[in-house]
Amino acid sequence: MIFEQTLENGVRVAGETMEDVRSCAIGVWVGTGSVFERENEGGASHFIEHMLFKGTERRSAQDIAQEMDGIGGNINAFTSKECTCFYAKVLDENLELAMDILSDIVLHSKFDPEELKKEQGVICEEILMTQDSPEDLAHETIAQLYYEGDPLSLPILGTEQSVRVFTRESLKEYMRRQYVPERIVVAVAGHFEEEKLLDLVREKFSGMQKGAAHPYGQNKAPGGKRFRIVEKDIEQIHICMCMPGASLDAPDQYPLFILSNVLGGSMSSRLFQEIREQRGMAYSIYSYPTCYRSTGSFSFYAGTGEQQAVEVIRLMHEEMNNVLKNGITDEEFKRSKNQLKASYLLGQEGTSSRMNSIGKTALLLDRLYDEEETCRRVEAVTQEDVERVMKTVLDIDNMSVACVGRAGKIEKAVRELLELPE
Repeated sequence: MIFEQTLENGVRVAGETMEDVRSCAIGVWVGTGSVFERENEGGASHFIEHMLFKGTERRSAQDIAQEMDGIGGNINAFTSKECTCFYAKVLDENLELAMDILSDIVLHSKFDPEELKKEQGVICEEILMTQDSPEDLAHETIAQLYYEGDPLSLPILGTEQSVRVFTRESLKEYMRRQYVPERIVVAVAGHFEEEKLLDLVREKFSGMQKGAAHPYGQNKAPGGKRFRIVEKDIEQIHICMCMPGASLDAPDQYPLFILSNVLGGSMSSRLFQEIREQRGMAYSIYSYPTCYRSTGSFSFYAGTGEQQAVEVIRLMHEEMNNVLKNGITDEEFKRSKNQLKASYLLGQEGTSSRMNSIGKTALLLDRLYDEEETCRRVEAVTQEDVERVMKTVLDIDNMSVACVGRAGKIEKAVRELLELPE
């Protein structure tokens, strides 16, 4: 059973009780991420995520780790472009302690200057690690290129330059502006009593003072064809192609998921079968939609040798044109639709997955979906819906392409093949 309640100060509590499990997954979701950072704040959301684990007024960083290890639970966090989440998973008997630790780090962290200095080094190493992973760099580059000029183009980690100038005062000020009750959802899934949970959240979070919640912006891509090469002396060329997608909760979202499964989202997909299985030209090739509150994108990735990179791009481009011209088969539609439904239902068997689903939709969409409603939405998708959506998302005239590797050698050929601007 899913429920939601809003505390007097604006903090929302959303949860789902699961009687047949012994665990609880708890998440404190905050409506802030890289899209809300100002010009001199690149990476602030992510940096704060790190700092909240570095000690509070009652606990040192070691205390936090030892208390969670002592009950066999786990605690962690992540930052995305639109939200930050601090989460823990514990046995049901340890729910109160987990909630105490999470509320403590979110509300009472010290931001010790010495810890801050050390963490600057850690995050700069994390940035360099992304630069050293060509696949990650390709995805980061395509996001920057496709959303160029929009806050969605900003890297979640920030830059080495922006990270190095953070101070205790600047981070605390950012947190005061962003960590307000109206932008916080406490999400819980697992074995617990609803009223006891609500009392626990009131005890831990009612002390937060109301603040002015920042408005959600309307993000969008600038459109047009774009091309970027990142030269790296590596053996493969990593290719990303990005086109329009669907926003969270949009009518086109589920048809797009099904289309992605047909084209590159599974082992039976067209691109996987044609380029990897039949031709042996890539080990890793796939497609994926990315959905935000007000916009979205649809991307394709392949990693291949430089001698065959142009041919791989040609085959990807050809398959997009083929599906636009001829549509998808009945068999592909049924298989991909069943795959989407099964993937969702299998994912919902875990408390962490359910907590993530509840927290994200409550925070970003101001509503909740139960399992039955989500399945109904998937079942309602028709083959005509998928073929209608493909005409919108497979928009070659609004396609961005990024290549990471020794790609200067193929630049002219790629530009000619895809009719990309100089």
